[in-house]
Amino acid sequence: MGLVELIAEADERSLAASGLACLDRCLPLLVDETDVLRPLWAGIADGEDGWVDRLETTRATLDGTPVADEAAAPVRKMIGAAPSDWATEPLAEWATACSALALELHQELDPSGGAEGPLVAGEQRRQIQILEVLSANPGGAGLRRALDLSVEGQRVLRAALSRRARAAQDSDDS
Repeated sequence: MGLVELIAEADERSLAASGLACLDRCLPLLVDETDVLRPLWAGIADGEDGWVDRLETTRATLDGTPVADEAAAPVRKMIGAAPSDWATEPLAEWATACSALALELHQELDPSGGAEGPLVAGEQRRQIQILEVLSANPGGAGLRRALDLSVEGQRVLRAALSRRARAAQDSDDS
């Protein structure tokens, strides 16, 4: 099943986790501290009761964080756009937008520069894996695996950012 179909069939918890995981993987663009979204992950585990309060706390934390890179602004914007309503339609719209943003940012950072490059393919694969894990484990049981996949994606993005910085430094030195 493809990414669009998986999002269309997902429940609220899976949609919230999918959108958050996309942003979590892009977090290295925004902040050095990768645990800033952890309270929101816990809010997803609590369902509707934990989502709204933890969403507000996360937004407040990120609002106090300076944006060092222009590429980080859309990530912050998408966290700000997360719906307070724990309902399928707004969460599906948000998860779809987060998915598109994550794929776009990975494409911009992909050394091949194409939509079929290794960074983009890896990101799309992680998005599908996360939705599959969540749909196979309803009630929050798949959240730990989704978080693990997201952390793996953070490491990949950090490595890409590091390579890009080294290449820029090398070109400045020559």
